[in-house]
Amino acid sequence: MTTIPTNRHTDIEWRNESTQKPPKQALFIDRANADMLLQYARNNTAVVWQGDFHNAKQILAALKKRIRKPAAQAPQADIQTAFHRHRLQQAQQSRLINMLAVEIGAGFTLNLPRAPDVSAALADVYGLPNETPFLLPLNQLLGFIGAHEWHKKGVNIPALGGRIHVPFGVFSPLRGEYLELLMQAPLPRHYRTAFDIGTGSGVLAALLARRGVSTVIGTDTNPRAINCAEANLTRLGLSQQVRIEHTDLFPAGCADLIVCNPPWLPAKPTSAIEAALYDPDHAMLKSFLNGVAAHLNPGGEAWLVISDLAEHLHLRHADFLQQCFQTASLTVIDVLHTKPVHQKAAAPKDPLSFARNQETTHLYRLKPKK
Repeated sequence: MTTIPTNRHTDIEWRNESTQKPPKQALFIDRANADMLLQYARNNTAVVWQGDFHNAKQILAALKKRIRKPAAQAPQADIQTAFHRHRLQQAQQSRLINMLAVEIGAGFTLNLPRAPDVSAALADVYGLPNETPFLLPLNQLLGFIGAHEWHKKGVNIPALGGRIHVPFGVFSPLRGEYLELLMQAPLPRHYRTAFDIGTGSGVLAALLARRGVSTVIGTDTNPRAINCAEANLTRLGLSQQVRIEHTDLFPAGCADLIVCNPPWLPAKPTSAIEAALYDPDHAMLKSFLNGVAAHLNPGGEAWLVISDLAEHLHLRHADFLQQCFQTASLTVIDVLHTKPVHQKAAAPKDPLSFARNQETTHLYRLKPKK
């Protein structure tokens, strides 16, 4: 737990889902403007808003407008540098934005005029209610509220005949193209067992069960993901077919089919949720490929679902995956591919649009070399 000094002459806990260092101090105030908040933020001082909640949201919007400036199109000659510059700029902007905070009272209460009931949204993130107050960046609180609404609504997955419900901190299957690849890949009728490595929401494990695999084990190390996956499988009536284990990569034993959708970009995550997107030096990908053959039954396959966005960002060479397959003594028996349809792929103002509009998502069917 991290505590910081305040102008109330008492220390108070500071919570932040990102890896950012806490501010050096916090000031409780009920009147301010965006310029004042920006000055405090640049001095590593957080402002804890004590006034009207809707006014705080307006000031936050003004603060973001001052901080976020349109990024120039990345030069094609130095794409990798452009990507890392973009990530650094995002981190710097996020730190300044997160300096506007609110105090969360005992029992996840927010005692500000016109404030909504935030207890359910905070319980989604933290579990049991708090007994002592803590400070939370307003931008993160709004993110928690939005995530809670998405959690309740869920994401419709036609192939499942139902919805996947995802709380804050778990990667959501909004990008449906990789799910379609899993449904299109030929599945031998005699495959009865499967592992889903890094199951997250449990959506891939559920799809394998729907396709007729009688026993599926999903693994993950994120407690939020494990709880999320188990809840989704129960809701879909698949908890008898699918079991979730708190395990790093492979469970004990072997399976006919092993599926993995690892993080696609080799960069350092700045928050827990980013661990589903960024994996330094492709550590999980390499560990999966190097270990998968030992966990396959004779005649079994490994399915790797991965995008080539990292190649278009010059974060890995075009032959990187083939080298990984060779090192792991794996043979590619088929490749399925599709183009993304998510909003960023067609957003010209996105600073990485030059790479996103070239992206292709692949499903590699792999077998151990004989």
